[in-house]
Amino acid sequence: MNNHVSSKPSTMKLKHTINPILLYFIHFLISLYTILTYIPFYFFSESRQEKSNQIKAKPVNSKPDSAYRSVNSLDGLASVLYPGCDTLDKVFTYAKNKFKNKRLLGTREVLNEEDEVQPNGKIFKKVILGQYNWLSYEDVFVRALNFGNGLQMLGQKPKTNIAIFCETRAEWMIAAQACFMYNFQLVTLYATLGGPAIVHGLNETEVTNIITSKELLQTKLKDIVSLVPCLRHIITVDGKPPTWSEFPKGVIVHTMAAVEALGAKASMENQPHSKPLPSDIAVIMYTSGSTGLPKGVMISHSNIIAGITGMAERIPELGEEDVYIGYLPLAHVLELSAELVCLSHGCRIGYSSPQTLADQSSKIKKGSKGDTSMLKPTLMAAVPEIMDRIYKNVMNKVNEMSSFQRNLFILAYNYKMEQISKGRNTPLCNSFVFRKVRSLLGGNIRLLLCGGAPLSATTQRFMNICFCCPVGQGYGLTESAGAGTITEVWDYNTGRVGAPLVCCEIKLKNWEEGGYFNTDKPHPRGEILIGGQNVTMGYYKNEAKTKADFFEDENGQRWLCTGDIGEFDPDGCLKIIDRKKDLVKLQAGEYVSLGKVEAALKNLPLVDNICAYANSYHSYVIGFVVPNQKELTELARKKGLKGTWEELCNSCEMENEVLKVLSEAAISGEYSVKLIVRTEMGREYLHAFNLF
Repeated sequence: MNNHVSSKPSTMKLKHTINPILLYFIHFLISLYTILTYIPFYFFSESRQEKSNQIKAKPVNSKPDSAYRSVNSLDGLASVLYPGCDTLDKVFTYAKNKFKNKRLLGTREVLNEEDEVQPNGKIFKKVILGQYNWLSYEDVFVRALNFGNGLQMLGQKPKTNIAIFCETRAEWMIAAQACFMYNFQLVTLYATLGGPAIVHGLNETEVTNIITSKELLQTKLKDIVSLVPCLRHIITVDGKPPTWSEFPKGVIVHTMAAVEALGAKASMENQPHSKPLPSDIAVIMYTSGSTGLPKGVMISHSNIIAGITGMAERIPELGEEDVYIGYLPLAHVLELSAELVCLSHGCRIGYSSPQTLADQSSKIKKGSKGDTSMLKPTLMAAVPEIMDRIYKNVMNKVNEMSSFQRNLFILAYNYKMEQISKGRNTPLCNSFVFRKVRSLLGGNIRLLLCGGAPLSATTQRFMNICFCCPVGQGYGLTESAGAGTITEVWDYNTGRVGAPLVCCEIKLKNWEEGGYFNTDKPHPRGEILIGGQNVTMGYYKNEAKTKADFFEDENGQRWLCTGDIGEFDPDGCLKIIDRKKDLVKLQAGEYVSLGKVEAALKNLPLVDNICAYANSYHSYVIGFVVPNQKELTELARKKGLKGTWEELCNSCEMENEVLKVLSEAAISGEYSVKLIVRTEMGREYLHAFNLF
């Protein structure tokens, strides 16, 4: 199988239904505009292209296994944001003193909540939200201080574990800052985890206290509390829920407000508290993991500070004018790091959720404003899945336009793509063609941060063009405190994750079995190893796995073996090309990258989701596709097929049409593909096919 996927985005194809004379006139106007703006753009773009082409990282010596460092940290890796601020409580104290009365954390007021019956009979909860209400740096500092003191009064001791199992919200960050201040080890768990994974994390860390919300207590924790014998106190961030008679004896439910009040009273008596050291554990972050139960990654204060120091250096002019929208899980290292970067630089953080993010989001009542429209953020983090969803939704809207509008959009899109490749801007296109698309995220976004998974070149370029801003694609792991690489804002190349951050260095280790070597030409390739102060302490109560994934070199520097395969471009930027766990050897001895199979097909409008699977005892890969109901129904209409959703999914004719679309996409993605009809749509609406 040819596992190469092009990292260059392609232009959109025009639908030849537009009047050729009109098309010629539009091309004439574009050419005239390009000529008139050539001189001013020439000087600007020269500077931009010079930056884009310059060396961004260099090997520290001439050996093939040499580590690469950012050109800004060749003489030494960065480890602190501000002098003397070597723990997270010191960083927040510094920020509080500098930005005391500035707004920090914002939450929208819920004005009304109602049930809305959908055409299919389902009931969706819809909300009407008001303005953002803000807490200042001083407000958050005082609340965190009181909450930490209150936890201390409930028996929480320094260097002991306390769990937070909660949605992303202001109270999450307040609770985290309290733990950092009082040297409590914060155990984070995804709100989407299943019962067994939650029980595993709580029992492994032996927590006595857990911070949660009423909804999660009622829907997830209630049924498993009896399975967590060490648990003594449950603190709800949004008011006290009803008590249940089936709760185990000895478990008490408190509100966050009550714990803060308890702490405020104790503060008046000047209760002392233990301050952390840089080497102390700040967070035990449970990763969702690709297989089995989640693992807890021990992240020290110094790990997090080094990581956010590296990230902050890649965001130019970060400061008080910036507004960040927080909606990704704070239990994920990407979101936690992004918010700590913003908090330490005087930015505002407005909270949201995937269900209320945009005007069209599922919980926003029609006619009401989503969170991006109200907040108008300048900074936003997103995982590729969300960007892919935005791309599909916008392209669906484009396809619904009139022929003239659609072709005008495509002409502007292709023109801007060409100009971006030359380092130029397109203010007229930005103002008249892409303004409406840009308004989907509030209209003020100046930088999109992307991480968590590989981002396709097509989606990355789409976000560049339609949202008129750079996409800072990054690479990092929970085990590296989220830090590794981020692309420079002026580097508009696609398919790369940038140069090493100033806090770390990266080297490539030979992987003989996969055929990747750091002596490969023209680009060195191998397993990515990350070294630096941001590399974490290892896995909680899992010494064997820690020894397998981490090591210290002769200089005492800690290194992480990521399991990802990368290659360095001549300018020092890293490209992720494979993953050791992702590569499966088929029966004939051929290696196949499951991630690349999925990447080749996941951006199809017809595909909502895809999972590729392979077994070494067989000579093919199986892919399970969840089709998009709207697109599949429209395809059936065009082909003259009728029936219910279930009937369409089980239709042999529909199956053949779907296979045609998948096959064409596989070929255009430069895959050698053979599809065999083996369909399992049925009740789960899954489509299975074979890729050779």
